[in-house]
Amino acid sequence: MVRLKNNSEIMKMKSAGRVVALALSAVEKAVRPGVTTWELDRIAESVIRENNAVPSFLNYGSPPFPASICVSINDEVVHGIPRKSRVLYEGDIVSIDVGACIEGYHGDAARTFAVGEISDDDRKLIRVTEECFWKGMEQAKPGNRIGDVSAAIQRHAESNGLGVVRQLVGHGIGEHLHEEPDVPNFGREGHGPRIFEGLVIAVEPMLNFGSASVRMLSDRWTIATSDGKKSAHYENTFAITRDGPIVLTIIADGESD
Repeated sequence: MVRLKNNSEIMKMKSAGRVVALALSAVEKAVRPGVTTWELDRIAESVIRENNAVPSFLNYGSPPFPASICVSINDEVVHGIPRKSRVLYEGDIVSIDVGACIEGYHGDAARTFAVGEISDDDRKLIRVTEECFWKGMEQAKPGNRIGDVSAAIQRHAESNGLGVVRQLVGHGIGEHLHEEPDVPNFGREGHGPRIFEGLVIAVEPMLNFGSASVRMLSDRWTIATSDGKKSAHYENTFAITRDGPIVLTIIADGESD
């Protein structure tokens, strides 16, 4: 069942989203050749806890996720587990997914960053993945349907020659990290659940250079591309208002990070 949020709940989610944005900013500054994914996890968890929030991902699911953020490198699409042995190298791209919870409400966002100098193709992959998010959000208006969001994402991705992951989708969010409705990154305009004021969703395009096909690795969490080609991920949590969507997981203009 889709649960709409009132203004008080949205403000709590905005507080959680702000912490997510702060953690992503801190991690971005630390991304460089030679850093380990475990070090990035430590940085993010410190920011989350220093801001009186709890990491949403830590011990989530089955088997319990063993870290505070997901760190996915190159062909890893999502849910990469931070490890002391995983080192970033020049030319890698790395996707960072962060969740934080304040007063029982969650925020969730992801970014893909360059590690040192990367290829023009990799930069395009990162750029188009982010563009797909904004194309989708433009359609997230009261009266539209989830399929309008999904179709806009798919159209922009495929017009740029990129594969759209279909086994993983965006989602509603609130008191639970994952709520209804599902928000696929592919679909048909005019189909799917209706969008109402008070809906809060996390939209997260995941695009691949090659095939859209993915596989789960032996750690039972990390999802990677089936063909070994690179993937990028971009996500924000946003609320639907009568005037359109408001992103909750960004740092406000003029606010120090």
